[in-house]
Amino acid sequence: MDLEPRRVSGGDLTPLNILIIKLGAIGDVVCTLPALAALRRGLPGSRIAWAVGRGGAAQILRDNPSLDELIELDLRSWRRDFAGARAAVAGLRAGRFDVALDFQGLLKSGLIAWLSGAPRRIGFAPGALREPASALMLTERVAADDRAHVIGKNLRLAAHLGCCVNGAYEFPVGLAPADERFAAEQLARFGGGFAILNPGGGWPTKLWPPEAFAEIADRLWEAYGLGSAITWGPGEEPLAQQVAAGARSGAAVPLGSTLKQLFALARRAALFVGGDTGPLHLAAAAGTPVVGIYGPSASLRNGPFSPEDVVVERRDLECRVDCYRRRCGHISCMDLPVESVWQGVIRRMRSSSSAAGGRT
Repeated sequence: MDLEPRRVSGGDLTPLNILIIKLGAIGDVVCTLPALAALRRGLPGSRIAWAVGRGGAAQILRDNPSLDELIELDLRSWRRDFAGARAAVAGLRAGRFDVALDFQGLLKSGLIAWLSGAPRRIGFAPGALREPASALMLTERVAADDRAHVIGKNLRLAAHLGCCVNGAYEFPVGLAPADERFAAEQLARFGGGFAILNPGGGWPTKLWPPEAFAEIADRLWEAYGLGSAITWGPGEEPLAQQVAAGARSGAAVPLGSTLKQLFALARRAALFVGGDTGPLHLAAAAGTPVVGIYGPSASLRNGPFSPEDVVVERRDLECRVDCYRRRCGHISCMDLPVESVWQGVIRRMRSSSSAAGGRT
């Protein structure tokens, strides 16, 4: 049965023992944080745990101020380590959860909801699930538009429990003093103003050429006096080095960081330029002005959510409709001229300047 979410004032609801299931990746986890914030605000006496896959995405959830427990699951080892899998399931059941919220919509996330022993297992209706068969493991299914932005989709599960989901999105992240110091050091290093360029993409089909990023770095320096921090994740350092080497201005610097350091850094950046990947979603969550470069994924669903942010993409390709291909023989969707991205940068920097002027 597909149930419509309820919107109430929050704060006057019966506390629950809640398990959030969102296993990864980084962007997926970041886009679920507003639902976590809504649950914490609407059900303040509840205990909230989050089950996440062990790895990169778990970093952003550690020491989260809105979570009571983080459950890191090494799902890849379960097939060969039966004893470890059994212990993990026993740990889930020991939580005695009242409700399991499956934000992932996969068979494995539905299985975790079922294995948790929660009597209420809530997820999306089959039409909004990546693997519709996972609905068989749910007791309640919430209708959602899978073409709309994923943050709004996730908030429908919080609303289904009676939590208010109106207002600005909140992204609870627990930063340590060392993360803030790292960001402050980089701000001083760049002389007070810098942009973040992120050439990585996770999928080969999401990559924009490093030489194109290098030209954007040069133009940022020439037009705005902004140096560029070229960020990179696991296996992406060579891309960052290529961008830095290709920038004639010498104003592009490769910069490795943890996810939380990147979040703290993004809060101080004048601009973020990159494709649809975890760092872009972290930057959007941090409130950084964003220019997103989109190819096989839908910007309407997965893009930056601020109306001021800019997305550069090709809209003339029929193959882009519901593409999401990790491999492609032509990758025409990422054949985007530097000038198109640069015009996006100009528009975003102009709107940032206007907003700053309005606050003075």
